[in-house]
Amino acid sequence: MAKKNKTKRILKIIGGVIIFLTLPTLLFFGFLYLKYDEDLPEGQQGPKADQLAIQMLRTLNEEAYLNTDYLEWTFKGGHHYKWYKTDQTCEVSWDNMTVLLDLNNNDQSKVFAGQEAYNGKEKQDYINKAEAYFNNDSFWLVAPYKVFDPGTERRLVKTEDGKDALLVTYTSGGTTPGDSYLWHLDDTGKPKSFQMWVDILPIGGLEATWNQWVITESGVLLPKTHKLLVLDIDMGDVKGLSF
Repeated sequence: MAKKNKTKRILKIIGGVIIFLTLPTLLFFGFLYLKYDEDLPEGQQGPKADQLAIQMLRTLNEEAYLNTDYLEWTFKGGHHYKWYKTDQTCEVSWDNMTVLLDLNNNDQSKVFAGQEAYNGKEKQDYINKAEAYFNNDSFWLVAPYKVFDPGTERRLVKTEDGKDALLVTYTSGGTTPGDSYLWHLDDTGKPKSFQMWVDILPIGGLEATWNQWVITESGVLLPKTHKLLVLDIDMGDVKGLSF
């Protein structure tokens, strides 16, 4: 009997600890969900949506982006990138690993552990991880320049305050096709923020800022940092060069 009571007491303590640890998280998530969750807005496809997208690209100097050969940045202090845009290759580094990612032919990518070439059984896993990192982290750098990518749909949305916003849906490509972003623009057409309806976030409509811009050596405008709720998404020392 004593052993049975002891077991019940241990289970009760474990259950209490689990509730203590998870309940605040559940309550916090519930608060965020009720406060921020929004349905994906409806909008109108066609020339007006495309014209708003073109205005945004002109404001950001898309020509400079197209003529930029090399981009470098660090995502949240952990993933380091040297993107040779013209050659369609990117050096992706994290922890002790470096992947020379071939963006046109995944199979031609090379993996290094420290300074040594790595050809072990996990080589493809590292390549796939680098590709997923690149797809996500480069989007936070150059998303405005991707509004006419193949597989995109653009819609003009009227916000509650009567302003025009640009809804872009990626129907194919990337790591998570089907994601949608609603761009909020200032009077010149420059992005101020976007709201996200994405597969990896359980709350629709969360907003991240796009208002900390820097002009790189190549003339392209790129974001220095973003803010998502209380999180700062730092892009590190952002560089853009034309050779």
